[in-house]
Amino acid sequence: MATEPAAAAASAAALEYLSGFANEFATEALPGALPVGRNSPQRAPYGLYAEQLSGTAFTAPRHSNRRAWLYRIRPAAMHQPFAPATCGHRWLSWGHGIGDTPTSPNQMRWSALPMPPAMQATDFVDGMVTMGGNAGCGIHLYAANRSMDRRFFYNADGELLIVPQLGRLEIATEMGLLLVEPQEIAVIPRGLRFQVRLPDGAARGYVCENYGALLRLPDLGVIGSNGLANPRDFLTPVAAYEDREGSFELVARFQGRMWSAAIGHSPLDVVAWHGNYAPYKYDLRRFNTIGSISYDHPDPSIFLVLQAPSDTPGVDTLDFVIFPPRWLVAENTFRPPWFHRNFASEFMGLVHGVYDAKAEGFEPGGCSLHNCMSGHGPDADTFGKASAADTSKAHRVADTMAFMFETPTVIQPTRFAQESAQLQADYYRCWQGLQKNFNPAQR
Repeated sequence: MATEPAAAAASAAALEYLSGFANEFATEALPGALPVGRNSPQRAPYGLYAEQLSGTAFTAPRHSNRRAWLYRIRPAAMHQPFAPATCGHRWLSWGHGIGDTPTSPNQMRWSALPMPPAMQATDFVDGMVTMGGNAGCGIHLYAANRSMDRRFFYNADGELLIVPQLGRLEIATEMGLLLVEPQEIAVIPRGLRFQVRLPDGAARGYVCENYGALLRLPDLGVIGSNGLANPRDFLTPVAAYEDREGSFELVARFQGRMWSAAIGHSPLDVVAWHGNYAPYKYDLRRFNTIGSISYDHPDPSIFLVLQAPSDTPGVDTLDFVIFPPRWLVAENTFRPPWFHRNFASEFMGLVHGVYDAKAEGFEPGGCSLHNCMSGHGPDADTFGKASAADTSKAHRVADTMAFMFETPTVIQPTRFAQESAQLQADYYRCWQGLQKNFNPAQR
């Protein structure tokens, strides 16, 4: 088993590479396990195998090149052949159904995904369902009631941004352990093998599968050198290994399909590693919120935590935006999000509390989809209250944590999403109570 205690699972090293710098991290679970001066010595310490995990092209510029050297008990190539996943597993639906039915311009909202019944053992991989996606990302929900025991997983199609909503996740990766609770996030790099355990017995949340450039912190521009998510608050794991033999299953997501292989040992057997391609976690409650202190409601881009840049400057294939607790102080201003139609498509979730733009119907664990140019904004009750509010007084938006996956490409909901029992067919009614206030005789 791991030589590092679980309490040491996350180091306080800042992920400076999220800002575009190729910082190196180095950690070992046994003293001297990291070779000195050579990445692949003729004989690695402790009889380990040296293996490189590359997250970008070999010739990517130094500032954006991502790779890690792993020193492990057995190389990752050591497993039985992969075969298509057998029938009967719920995870066959993961990623399936995008584009199977026409995508409407309607606003869509769903209630929280129900937890699987106690008699139906469902782990993190089995409990995943796909809500939608496009060429840049896939968007999934998970609901699980069992830890992954003899199963391990990796995704060759993209990195995974995991947003827990209910229950903690103990994510055991090749590079160490991450304990992630609601109002925190975890990012698992493409190709990294991991296992999800449930310390609280059940868990539910959201996953965004990023197919584009690696997620990174946005530039701050005129904001300056401080604000939004601070690099020092991102945590990477320390080395921890399992020396465990037996009958295990390695599940791979590859080219949109699931594959399964038998493996005779735990693949979480990395004794030491160094590099700049690693899993990490971040506490959303540490976000340094920026807002207007005079008038007008700023664009939601001021709440940007992570972005996946595209080849077009200023346009990302994926933005991860949050709406945390904050003070609203703008005067003579409609303070909630205004009515809007966007070029971008928005998939929104609620981790905790109440979202300030909706009076009801948007519950923790629920989600909504407002695609390109579909009109949306506050419901009638919220509009009425905000229009009559005394804006000479500050208002605290407290006890909340909402988020948004935003993309420049239409998000196509799956057949599952469009036929789900959780789909709120009456969502459109939240705007039907808006009254005509126009009077040309009264300014």
